[in-house]
Amino acid sequence: MPLQTIAPSALTKVAVGIDRPEDVVVAKDGRVFASDHQCAVAEILPDGSFRRMGPKGGAPNGINMDRQGRVLIANFGIYDREEGPLQRFDPASGQHETLLAEVGGKRLTSANYPVMDRAGNIWCANSTHAETWPQALDGRADGFIFVLRPDGSSEIVAEGLKFPNGMALSADEAFLFCAQTSGADVMRFAVLPGGKLGPGERYGPMLGKLQEAGGAQVAMADLGYTDGVGLDAEGNLWVCLPAANKVAAITPALEVVTVIDDPSGEVVNHPTNITWGGADLKDLYIGSIRAGYVLKGRSPVAGQPHVHQLA
Repeated sequence: MPLQTIAPSALTKVAVGIDRPEDVVVAKDGRVFASDHQCAVAEILPDGSFRRMGPKGGAPNGINMDRQGRVLIANFGIYDREEGPLQRFDPASGQHETLLAEVGGKRLTSANYPVMDRAGNIWCANSTHAETWPQALDGRADGFIFVLRPDGSSEIVAEGLKFPNGMALSADEAFLFCAQTSGADVMRFAVLPGGKLGPGERYGPMLGKLQEAGGAQVAMADLGYTDGVGLDAEGNLWVCLPAANKVAAITPALEVVTVIDDPSGEVVNHPTNITWGGADLKDLYIGSIRAGYVLKGRSPVAGQPHVHQLA
C-alpha cells in the first residue's frame, strides 16, 4: 500500500509551552510522555495540556519505555555542557535514576536515543564527544552505539559513526537501524546473539545534502541531516529531517517517499522524532528541537509497536 502524504494542516499542536520536546513515547495504557528540559519527563494529558514530572537536570533527549512502564531517558549532555548518561524515570513512584554514565571506559557525554528489545537489552546512541554543535556536525566519526544488558553488563557495539541519533529495531529484531545525522543517512546493523551487533551498512540512499564549511549554501529543503526514525507496520522506516522541516520514509524496496513537508516551518518546525499510539497505533506524534509544542495527527498506516506496547 503506497504511503499517503500528511498535510501540515492536518496536524494539531498539543503541549503548547513545553521546553524542547525532542521525543514522545506512548505507554501501553495510552498515556503520552514527552521530553522536556524543565523536568525528567512531561506527561501530555488528553485535553492537550501537560504536566511536568520528576527533577530537572541535563537535557532529556530521546525517550522510550520498558515493559514496566518506566521511561528510558537519553540525556544529551552536549546541549547543556553536562554529563550525558542513560537514565530512567518511573511515573508511578517518581524514582529517577542513572542507569549508565560510562561504557567501555568512555564517559557518556551525549546519550541520544534508547530502544529496548524483547530480551531486555537497551540499545542507545552516544552521538559525539564534541563540545559544541558546530564541532559535532562537522562530519567527525566519534559517535558510537552501546548496549546495556539485563544482567547489568554494558559494551560499545558499534563505533566510528557520524553523530548516531534515532534508532529502531525491525519487527523480528534481526536488525537495528540508526540515523547518522552528519552522514545524512541511516545505517543498519545485524543484531547478534548476546546483545551484540554485526558490521553496519547504509540502508537506502543519502536523504539530502550536507552544508560544507566554505561551500555553496545548500537550500533548506535539500538538507539531509537525519534525526529520529521509526518503523511502521508495513516496514517503512520514517526518518525526521529537522533542517528541512520534513519527514521522509524509506520503503522496504529502499525507495524514498516524502510523507510530511512544511517548507515554511510554521507547523512542522524542526521535527526530530515520530512515534505512534492509540488503540489502532495510528495516532502519530512528532517531537521537535525548536518548536514549543508536540504535533499530533493521524497516520495513514499503523506504527510498529515498541516492546512496551506489545500484549
